[in-house]
Amino acid sequence: MLARLLPDRFLLLLLATILFASLLPVRGAAVPVAEALSTAAIVLLFFLNGVRLPRDEVLHGVRNWKLQGAALLFCFGVMTLLGLAAQAALVPLLPATLALGFLFLGILPSTVQSATAATSMAGGNVAASVVAAALLNLIGVVLSPLLFALLAGSAGAIQGAAVLRIVAVLLLPFLVGQLLQRWLRPWALAHRGLATAMDRTAIAIAVYVAFSAAVVAGIRDQLDQREIAIILGVTALMLALSFGGAWTLGGLLRLARPDRITLLFAGAQKSIAVGAPLAATLFPPAIAGMVLVPILVYHMAQLIVSAWIAPGLKRTGQV
Repeated sequence: MLARLLPDRFLLLLLATILFASLLPVRGAAVPVAEALSTAAIVLLFFLNGVRLPRDEVLHGVRNWKLQGAALLFCFGVMTLLGLAAQAALVPLLPATLALGFLFLGILPSTVQSATAATSMAGGNVAASVVAAALLNLIGVVLSPLLFALLAGSAGAIQGAAVLRIVAVLLLPFLVGQLLQRWLRPWALAHRGLATAMDRTAIAIAVYVAFSAAVVAGIRDQLDQREIAIILGVTALMLALSFGGAWTLGGLLRLARPDRITLLFAGAQKSIAVGAPLAATLFPPAIAGMVLVPILVYHMAQLIVSAWIAPGLKRTGQV
């Protein structure tokens, strides 16, 4: 079931990237070169996202205002509050940057591929899932860093230079991709495998550079078994609250069952594809590596949870 959610083995790529960064982190004179390569890869990633996200489908999907509004509210409202609460509770228990990572997790948009795949496996509204994921990612390019800057305060250390970097590295390439979509989107659709490989490579480079810096800065010495257990426990709690909350919200809104399934996966899942580049843009690599730990754990866990519950939803009609 997990293989069906990740036919490109993205999860294994992330695990291999973290292991490689732990064993052979980039050091010394190679660091500026690696950071420049990471920035270039992120620019390419968001340019390709701009090329591929279909404006017409997004505009059409907005008409289903109840489902799309609920997904927007849950992804950026409820999940942000969960992340903020987790950060506040963990400040006395974890290093500050790790606690901040739970807030960072909360403000991220949903996944695209895995949420849609899980929706399909569960018998949900696949077309609405594609639109919801596209809409959430489109909005998240702007809203996620703004929410983080608003809620992180001094802990986030987001200054004017970081805002300009977000515009230059994330938003501007995305907008250029949208402007050129008419000419380039057919190529991107005709070469899905190449475009996907470019996406995954860009994310892997960002994760590698961030975790290399964190390893060099001593992340393994900063975390003991108690702190690792706390991270795993809080992540499990957030997973339970997010999946349970999204399903409950769909019931309260009396959504049709296929739409309720779409809300479940679009609302509860979080995107490492946005998280890794955004962290690399906002923070120095050593800090970015620590901030990314919660979303990396959550991302891997959400795939396992989705693979477990999706067939049951389709087979029995119950959570």
